[in-house]
Amino acid sequence: MKPIYAEQFSTDSEQTMNASPPPKIVFLDRATISPQTVLKELPFDHDLTLFDQTTREEIAARIAESDIVICNKVPLQADVLAAASKLKFIAVAATGTDNVDLEYCKSRGIIVSNIREYATNTVPEHAFALIFALRRSLVAYRDAVQRGRWQAARQFCFFDFPIRDIRGSTIGIVGDGALGRAVGDIAKALGMKVLYSAYKGRLDMGPLYTPFEEMLRRSDIITLHCPLMASTIDLISDDEFGMMERRPLLINTARGGLVNEEALVSALSSGRISGAGFDVVTQEPLPNDHPFNAILNAPNFILTPHVAWASDEAVQSLADQLFDNVATFWSGNPKNVVSG
Repeated sequence: MKPIYAEQFSTDSEQTMNASPPPKIVFLDRATISPQTVLKELPFDHDLTLFDQTTREEIAARIAESDIVICNKVPLQADVLAAASKLKFIAVAATGTDNVDLEYCKSRGIIVSNIREYATNTVPEHAFALIFALRRSLVAYRDAVQRGRWQAARQFCFFDFPIRDIRGSTIGIVGDGALGRAVGDIAKALGMKVLYSAYKGRLDMGPLYTPFEEMLRRSDIITLHCPLMASTIDLISDDEFGMMERRPLLINTARGGLVNEEALVSALSSGRISGAGFDVVTQEPLPNDHPFNAILNAPNFILTPHVAWASDEAVQSLADQLFDNVATFWSGNPKNVVSG
């Protein structure tokens, strides 16, 4: 695939023949940031190449001569990083860095940075959009109207799907970072009871945290805002669905893999939960053989294409922070460092 563009940006027209060449920077998946987003100019001489997308087979060649790599979801593991002998810095265009081999980067002295607290409005708002839509069966009623159900009812309304208030319900929040706290603030403003959950298997997180199993039993709505790591893979699976006494809604705007997806389909189909709203899946885009394909038309399931983070305001903030990370690294003062 050809780059969108590749050219040298120079802030010094007097650069001499003996000066060090400008660093080579490659952005491997520019299309993961919306095209209307403005990318900030970097305040130093550089060669920047932007690729719309990069396949696994293309990674090694594209980063081989690079000093700086920018990526969002492209996997940067030891086998491809080994070929990039000049690589000094990886700027991840997201908060999560599970696509980068951080241990290898640390061993090589490659600094890795991420993006922080850019989505504190957009992700909580998306989570609550899913909550409201499911709690009030908005999609189910919209689809029923399109099918002619209202005319068939022969009265001013019909009651095919459940409608529940938000106020007075209990929300269990897994993850107390910036996003989890923002969700909690909105929930309190709506008159909900908020339970911040301790991590699964943790009993030492203090009195402000509800034990994980207790949260599962007491919650009307459960929403996930925690990272994907070894201890959180399949955080919720068959056993956990069995503990959900109040048949809650389950919301996941965090990471695919936190919920066992086959178990989710079973729980939804059997009525162990009342609904689910997901913005993420383990493999993206959704494969044709994914378990979720069996429930895409279910009235109590909503799947959005990993866009909870993607309000115009949040994406611009992310892009600004991303290029600030590159600029501060090159100035010798890297920020938002996660490895190195």
